[in-house]
Amino acid sequence: MCLRVAWFILALIVLGPARAQDDHKIKVGLLKFGTVAWEVDTIRHHGLDRRHDIAVVPTEFASNEAAKVALQAGAVDMIVTDWPWVARQRGEGVAFSFVPYSRAVGALMILPGSSIESLRDLKGKRIGVVGGPLDKSWLLLRAYAQKELGVDFAEAVEPVFGAPPLLNEELARGRIDAVLTYWHYAARLEASGARPLLTVTEILRRLGIGGDVPMLGYAFREEWAGREEAALQGFVAASREAKALLASSEEEWVRLAPQLGTTDPAVLAALQEGFRVGIPERWSEAERKAAADLYAILVQIGGGKLVGQAKAFDQKTFWPSVSY
Repeated sequence: MCLRVAWFILALIVLGPARAQDDHKIKVGLLKFGTVAWEVDTIRHHGLDRRHDIAVVPTEFASNEAAKVALQAGAVDMIVTDWPWVARQRGEGVAFSFVPYSRAVGALMILPGSSIESLRDLKGKRIGVVGGPLDKSWLLLRAYAQKELGVDFAEAVEPVFGAPPLLNEELARGRIDAVLTYWHYAARLEASGARPLLTVTEILRRLGIGGDVPMLGYAFREEWAGREEAALQGFVAASREAKALLASSEEEWVRLAPQLGTTDPAVLAALQEGFRVGIPERWSEAERKAAADLYAILVQIGGGKLVGQAKAFDQKTFWPSVSY
């Protein structure tokens, strides 16, 4: 009898934590070569999820749209997307919410030696734009051009929509004059000699948006977060610890090099710097207010095609118990 009791106690000690983590699995949808994969890999490699009594389970998708469909179908618990999409879903009656992932968005890049020196010089030029006509960075560039030059860049320039790798190649070959792309593709371009004409962060400031608004974040169902509040808080903590490690450790980027597709020290350094700059340092009422101001601009320029029925910003877009 004593031996059986001893084995029972040992089983509780050994299996208890594993079962607790199994009960708090968080299925995260991501793109294999996206920046979220780097953070999730760091969390899992260093056991940061286990430290917070959760188990992060990545699920890979071929596109952002596929990840959104999976979230809507309940196949994953969270994905990274932008909060205007979350706001639109809420306007359509789907109660998603959001916690910040990154304030890095992108930049408008030009080749070294380009004659383009200002926004005005872009008129009549071919500009590569990732993400399509409703890409948030493109809408913000259009809003800024309207404010500064009194023109709509949808008509004043020739936008060329496409995937980031393709547009980087088009810029390198001189087939487009500039490219508005995601930050990590901009970092790769900068490492090869290109330079930013304008960053999306600068555009936001020139449009009068105060504070550093994280555009991208982890989106999840409100009902799931209410049921798994402790797991969500543990995930947020693990995410922030992974960011701190990625910001400070060059060795971590060397470890991730196979995922990044490069061992070039200049590219790795540029990616680390871009990631570091994008880490949200504050998430408070000030940033939430700035996001609401930004939403009003997006509604004005993007209209119903962007926001659907959600013409007014819903404060519940942001999960209320996460602040720092």
